[in-house]
Amino acid sequence: MEMNFEDKLAELETIVEKLEKGQLPLDESLELFEHAITLSRECNNMLKDAKQKVEKLIEEDNELRSEEMNLN
Repeated sequence: MEMNFEDKLAELETIVEKLEKGQLPLDESLELFEHAITLSRECNNMLKDAKQKVEKLIEEDNELRSEEMNLN
């Protein structure tokens, strides 16, 4: 089952916390880092897709008006 954005972000945050502690063996740290990069890219792509959808929704008079999105 595909993870949603929030689940991926939560997993990414958990990985960052583990890596910041510096208590893991090198091989495990590298494996987690690789997974974190994958999650980060997937989250970034999901945000880009969401931004495109929002921009389409606020289209006015056949002219796209881009608005800042507050994701916090």
